Amino acid sequence: MNAKPNIALLMICIVATACIARAQSVVAPGAEVVKLAGDFRFTEGPAADAQGNIFFTDIPNNRILKWSLDGTLSVFRENSRGANGLYFDKDGNLLACEGGGQRLVSLAPDGALRVLADKYEGQPFNSLNDLWIDPQGGVYFTDPRYGNRDNLPQDGEHAYYLMRDGKKIIRVVDDMVRPNGLIGTPDGKRLYITDNGGRKTFAYTIDADGTLSDKTLFCSEGSDGMTIDREGNVYLTTNVVAVYNPKGKKIEEITVPERPANVTFGGSDGQTLFITARTSLYRVAMRVSGAATPVRKPK
Repeated sequence: MNAKPNIALLMICIVATACIARAQSVVAPGAEVVKLAGDFRFTEGPAADAQGNIFFTDIPNNRILKWSLDGTLSVFRENSRGANGLYFDKDGNLLACEGGGQRLVSLAPDGALRVLADKYEGQPFNSLNDLWIDPQGGVYFTDPRYGNRDNLPQDGEHAYYLMRDGKKIIRVVDDMVRPNGLIGTPDGKRLYITDNGGRKTFAYTIDADGTLSDKTLFCSEGSDGMTIDREGNVYLTTNVVAVYNPKGKKIEEITVPERPANVTFGGSDGQTLFITARTSLYRVAMRVSGAATPVRKPK
Protein backbone atom coordinates (compact mmCIF):
# COMPACT_ATOMS: atom_id res chain seq x y z
CA MET A 1 0.00 0.00 0.00
CA ASN A 2 1.24 3.46 -0.88
CA ALA A 3 1.14 5.63 2.27
CA LYS A 4 1.92 8.91 0.53
CA PRO A 5 -1.62 9.56 -0.80
CA ASN A 6 -3.01 8.86 2.69
CA ILE A 7 -0.59 11.33 4.25
CA ALA A 8 -1.48 13.92 1.65
CA LEU A 9 -5.18 13.36 2.29
CA LEU A 10 -4.62 13.73 6.02
CA MET A 11 -2.81 17.02 5.54
CA ILE A 12 -5.62 18.32 3.35
CA CYS A 13 -8.15 17.40 6.03
CA ILE A 14 -6.13 19.16 8.72
CA VAL A 15 -5.83 22.33 6.66
CA ALA A 16 -9.52 22.23 5.74
CA THR A 17 -10.51 21.76 9.37
CA ALA A 18 -8.35 24.71 10.42
CA CYS A 19 -9.89 26.89 7.73
CA ILE A 20 -13.41 25.94 8.81
CA ALA A 21 -12.55 26.72 12.44
CA ARG A 22 -11.27 30.16 11.45
CA ALA A 23 -14.32 30.79 9.30
CA GLN A 24 -16.58 30.02 12.26
CA SER A 25 -15.19 32.82 14.42
CA VAL A 26 -18.02 34.95 15.77
CA VAL A 27 -16.03 38.05 14.82
CA ALA A 28 -16.16 39.29 11.24
CA PRO A 29 -13.02 38.50 9.21
CA GLY A 30 -10.36 41.12 9.78
CA ALA A 31 -12.46 43.09 12.27
CA GLU A 32 -10.81 44.80 15.22
CA VAL A 33 -12.12 46.25 18.47
CA VAL A 34 -12.57 50.02 18.03
CA LYS A 35 -12.94 52.65 20.74
CA LEU A 36 -15.97 54.91 20.16
CA ALA A 37 -15.94 57.17 23.21
CA GLY A 38 -14.04 57.55 26.46
CA ASP A 39 -13.34 59.66 29.55
CA PHE A 40 -16.17 58.10 31.55
CA ARG A 41 -15.82 56.75 35.10
CA PHE A 42 -17.46 53.31 34.81
CA THR A 43 -19.56 52.30 31.81
CA GLU A 44 -22.25 49.61 32.00
CA GLY A 45 -25.64 48.43 30.80
CA PRO A 46 -25.53 48.76 26.98
CA ALA A 47 -28.87 48.28 25.21
CA ALA A 48 -29.88 48.80 21.58
CA ASP A 49 -33.08 50.54 20.52
CA ALA A 50 -35.11 49.56 17.46
CA GLN A 51 -32.77 51.44 15.13
CA GLY A 52 -29.62 49.99 16.67
CA ASN A 53 -28.50 53.08 18.60
CA ILE A 54 -26.79 52.22 21.87
CA PHE A 55 -27.81 53.45 25.30
CA PHE A 56 -25.41 52.85 28.19
CA THR A 57 -24.75 54.02 31.72
CA ASP A 58 -21.88 55.85 33.39
CA ILE A 59 -22.73 54.76 36.93
CA PRO A 60 -20.59 57.07 39.12
CA ASN A 61 -21.59 60.09 37.02
CA ASN A 62 -25.30 59.21 37.32
CA ARG A 63 -25.94 59.35 33.59
CA ILE A 64 -27.59 57.36 30.85
CA LEU A 65 -25.93 58.15 27.53
CA LYS A 66 -26.83 57.50 23.91
CA TRP A 67 -24.38 56.67 21.15
CA SER A 68 -26.16 57.19 17.84
CA LEU A 69 -25.32 55.39 14.63
CA ASP A 70 -24.08 58.66 13.13
CA GLY A 71 -21.39 58.78 15.83
CA THR A 72 -23.08 61.40 18.00
CA LEU A 73 -22.83 61.01 21.76
CA SER A 74 -25.57 62.59 23.88
CA VAL A 75 -26.99 62.43 27.40
CA PHE A 76 -30.38 60.73 27.59
CA ARG A 77 -30.88 61.13 31.33
CA GLU A 78 -29.09 63.03 34.10
CA ASN A 79 -29.44 62.09 37.77
CA SER A 80 -30.07 58.45 36.88
CA ARG A 81 -29.82 57.30 40.52
CA GLY A 82 -26.95 54.98 39.78
CA ALA A 83 -28.63 53.30 36.81
CA ASN A 84 -26.80 50.13 35.81
CA GLY A 85 -28.38 47.52 33.50
CA LEU A 86 -30.69 48.66 30.69
CA TYR A 87 -33.09 46.87 28.33
CA PHE A 88 -35.76 48.00 25.86
CA ASP A 89 -39.33 46.69 25.92
CA LYS A 90 -41.46 46.13 22.83
CA ASP A 91 -42.93 49.64 23.01
CA GLY A 92 -39.55 51.35 22.95
CA ASN A 93 -39.45 52.19 26.65
CA LEU A 94 -36.04 51.87 28.26
CA LEU A 95 -36.09 49.84 31.47
CA ALA A 96 -33.31 50.63 33.94
CA CYS A 97 -32.02 49.00 37.09
CA GLU A 98 -31.35 51.88 39.45
CA GLY A 99 -28.64 50.62 41.76
CA GLY A 100 -28.66 53.73 43.93
CA GLY A 101 -32.41 54.20 43.69
CA GLN A 102 -33.01 50.52 44.56
CA ARG A 103 -35.77 50.24 41.98
CA LEU A 104 -36.69 49.14 38.48
CA VAL A 105 -38.00 51.96 36.30
CA SER A 106 -39.32 52.45 32.78
CA LEU A 107 -38.25 55.50 30.78
CA ALA A 108 -40.42 56.56 27.85
CA PRO A 109 -38.71 57.92 24.70
CA ASP A 110 -39.43 61.46 25.96
CA GLY A 111 -37.79 60.64 29.30
CA ALA A 112 -40.97 60.30 31.36
CA LEU A 113 -40.34 57.89 34.25
CA ARG A 114 -42.54 55.17 35.72
CA VAL A 115 -41.55 52.99 38.70
CA LEU A 116 -42.13 49.28 38.02
CA ALA A 117 -40.71 47.75 41.21
CA ASP A 118 -39.14 49.17 44.37
CA LYS A 119 -39.91 46.62 47.11
CA TYR A 120 -40.19 42.92 47.78
CA GLU A 121 -42.38 41.81 50.67
CA GLY A 122 -42.47 45.37 51.95
CA GLN A 123 -38.69 45.90 52.01
CA PRO A 124 -36.52 47.89 49.53
CA PHE A 125 -34.24 46.04 47.17
CA ASN A 126 -30.48 45.94 47.75
CA SER A 127 -29.09 47.47 44.56
CA LEU A 128 -30.70 46.36 41.30
CA ASN A 129 -28.09 45.38 38.74
CA ASP A 130 -29.22 43.78 35.47
CA LEU A 131 -32.40 42.67 33.71
CA TRP A 132 -33.92 40.74 30.82
CA ILE A 133 -37.45 40.99 29.40
CA ASP A 134 -39.13 37.75 28.32
CA PRO A 135 -41.36 37.44 25.21
CA GLN A 136 -44.51 37.96 27.29
CA GLY A 137 -43.24 41.18 28.86
CA GLY A 138 -42.24 39.82 32.25
CA VAL A 139 -38.95 41.12 33.67
CA TYR A 140 -36.19 39.08 35.34
CA PHE A 141 -33.71 41.13 37.36
CA THR A 142 -30.84 40.60 39.77
CA ASP A 143 -30.36 42.37 43.10
CA PRO A 144 -26.83 42.00 44.48
CA ARG A 145 -24.90 44.49 46.57
CA TYR A 146 -21.36 45.54 45.80
CA GLY A 147 -19.39 47.47 48.36
CA ASN A 148 -20.86 47.62 51.86
CA ARG A 149 -23.10 44.61 52.40
CA ASP A 150 -23.92 45.25 56.05
CA ASN A 151 -27.60 45.54 56.92
CA LEU A 152 -28.97 44.55 53.52
CA PRO A 153 -32.66 45.47 53.06
CA GLN A 154 -33.27 41.96 51.71
CA ASP A 155 -32.20 38.72 53.42
CA GLY A 156 -29.56 38.01 50.79
CA GLU A 157 -28.63 38.70 47.18
CA HIS A 158 -31.20 37.16 44.87
CA ALA A 159 -32.94 37.28 41.48
CA TYR A 160 -36.58 38.22 40.90
CA TYR A 161 -39.33 38.17 38.31
CA LEU A 162 -41.82 40.97 37.73
CA MET A 163 -44.87 39.13 36.41
CA ARG A 164 -46.11 40.08 32.97
CA ASP A 165 -49.16 41.84 34.51
CA GLY A 166 -46.72 44.20 36.24
CA LYS A 167 -48.43 43.71 39.61
CA LYS A 168 -46.63 40.84 41.33
CA ILE A 169 -42.96 40.15 42.02
CA ILE A 170 -41.65 36.71 42.86
CA ARG A 171 -38.20 35.62 43.95
CA VAL A 172 -36.85 33.07 41.47
CA VAL A 173 -33.28 32.48 42.68
CA ASP A 174 -32.20 32.49 46.32
CA ASP A 175 -29.10 30.28 46.39
CA MET A 176 -26.39 32.42 44.78
CA VAL A 177 -23.53 34.29 46.36
CA ARG A 178 -23.91 37.38 44.20
CA PRO A 179 -26.10 37.18 41.08
CA ASN A 180 -25.24 39.69 38.39
CA GLY A 181 -25.72 39.43 34.61
CA LEU A 182 -28.54 37.50 33.00
CA ILE A 183 -29.87 36.84 29.51
CA GLY A 184 -32.57 34.62 28.04
CA THR A 185 -33.23 32.92 24.74
CA PRO A 186 -35.66 34.69 22.37
CA ASP A 187 -38.15 31.81 22.61
CA GLY A 188 -38.45 32.44 26.35
CA LYS A 189 -37.54 28.88 27.27
CA ARG A 190 -34.08 29.27 28.81
CA LEU A 191 -32.50 31.79 31.14
CA TYR A 192 -28.82 32.20 31.97
CA ILE A 193 -27.81 33.87 35.24
CA THR A 194 -24.26 34.38 36.38
CA ASP A 195 -23.28 34.08 40.02
CA ASN A 196 -20.39 36.51 39.89
CA GLY A 197 -19.71 35.99 43.57
CA GLY A 198 -19.57 32.23 43.14
CA ARG A 199 -17.67 32.42 39.83
CA LYS A 200 -20.16 30.25 37.99
CA THR A 201 -22.89 30.71 35.40
CA PHE A 202 -26.08 28.64 35.42
CA ALA A 203 -28.84 27.81 32.95
CA TYR A 204 -32.50 27.40 33.90
CA THR A 205 -35.70 26.25 32.27
CA ILE A 206 -38.31 29.02 32.30
CA ASP A 207 -41.65 27.57 33.38
CA ALA A 208 -45.05 28.81 32.21
CA ASP A 209 -45.63 30.83 35.40
CA GLY A 210 -42.24 32.55 35.20
CA THR A 211 -40.56 30.42 37.85
CA LEU A 212 -37.26 28.72 37.08
CA SER A 213 -36.41 25.01 37.23
CA ASP A 214 -33.78 22.49 36.08
CA LYS A 215 -30.83 24.53 37.31
CA THR A 216 -27.68 23.30 35.58
CA LEU A 217 -24.09 24.51 35.59
CA PHE A 218 -23.45 26.23 32.27
CA CYS A 219 -19.79 27.09 32.86
CA SER A 220 -17.35 27.48 35.74
CA GLU A 221 -16.83 31.17 35.14
CA GLY A 222 -18.59 34.18 36.57
CA SER A 223 -19.40 37.33 34.66
CA ASP A 224 -20.59 40.88 34.93
CA GLY A 225 -22.97 41.55 32.02
CA MET A 226 -24.06 39.05 29.35
CA THR A 227 -25.61 38.82 25.91
CA ILE A 228 -26.55 36.15 23.37
CA ASP A 229 -26.31 35.87 19.59
CA ARG A 230 -28.64 34.36 17.02
CA GLU A 231 -26.70 31.07 17.05
CA GLY A 232 -27.29 30.71 20.78
CA ASN A 233 -23.74 31.58 21.82
CA VAL A 234 -23.54 33.29 25.22
CA TYR A 235 -21.11 36.18 25.82
CA LEU A 236 -19.65 36.68 29.31
CA THR A 237 -17.52 39.60 30.48
CA THR A 238 -14.45 38.76 32.53
CA ASN A 239 -10.93 39.95 31.69
CA VAL A 240 -12.09 39.47 28.10
CA VAL A 241 -15.39 38.89 26.34
CA ALA A 242 -15.63 35.10 26.64
CA VAL A 243 -17.90 33.37 24.11
CA TYR A 244 -19.55 30.04 24.99
CA ASN A 245 -21.60 27.86 22.68
CA PRO A 246 -25.07 26.65 23.82
CA LYS A 247 -23.49 23.54 25.36
CA GLY A 248 -21.29 25.60 27.67
CA LYS A 249 -18.00 25.16 25.80
CA LYS A 250 -15.80 28.22 25.44
CA ILE A 251 -15.23 28.79 21.73
CA GLU A 252 -13.57 32.19 21.59
CA GLU A 253 -12.22 35.18 23.49
CA ILE A 254 -12.44 38.80 22.37
CA THR A 255 -9.70 40.96 23.85
CA VAL A 256 -10.57 44.55 24.78
CA PRO A 257 -8.09 47.32 25.75
CA GLU A 258 -9.94 47.78 29.07
CA ARG A 259 -11.64 45.15 31.23
CA PRO A 260 -15.18 44.71 29.85
CA ALA A 261 -18.23 45.07 32.07
CA ASN A 262 -21.13 44.41 29.70
CA VAL A 263 -22.00 43.72 26.07
CA THR A 264 -24.89 43.92 23.63
CA PHE A 265 -25.53 43.65 19.90
CA GLY A 266 -26.63 46.73 17.99
CA GLY A 267 -26.05 48.71 14.83
CA SER A 268 -28.43 49.02 11.89
CA ASP A 269 -28.26 45.29 11.15
CA GLY A 270 -27.74 44.05 14.71
CA GLN A 271 -24.37 42.66 13.70
CA THR A 272 -22.07 44.84 15.79
CA LEU A 273 -21.01 43.95 19.31
CA PHE A 274 -20.86 46.95 21.63
CA ILE A 275 -18.75 46.64 24.78
CA THR A 276 -18.77 48.86 27.84
CA ALA A 277 -15.32 48.63 29.43
CA ARG A 278 -14.42 50.76 32.41
CA THR A 279 -13.91 54.29 31.04
CA SER A 280 -14.93 53.67 27.43
CA LEU A 281 -17.39 52.31 24.87
CA TYR A 282 -16.06 49.95 22.19
CA ARG A 283 -17.44 48.06 19.20
CA VAL A 284 -16.40 45.23 16.92
CA ALA A 285 -18.01 44.00 13.69
CA MET A 286 -19.33 40.46 13.96
CA ARG A 287 -19.98 37.51 11.67
CA VAL A 288 -23.08 36.70 13.72
CA SER A 289 -25.96 38.97 14.66
CA GLY A 290 -27.56 39.38 18.04
CA ALA A 291 -30.59 37.39 19.15
CA ALA A 292 -33.96 39.07 18.75
CA THR A 293 -35.10 41.35 21.57
CA PRO A 294 -38.59 42.75 22.31
CA VAL A 295 -37.76 45.98 20.48
CA ARG A 296 -35.62 44.42 17.71
CA LYS A 297 -37.26 41.67 15.67
CA PRO A 298 -35.43 39.45 13.16
CA LYS A 299 -35.15 40.96 9.69
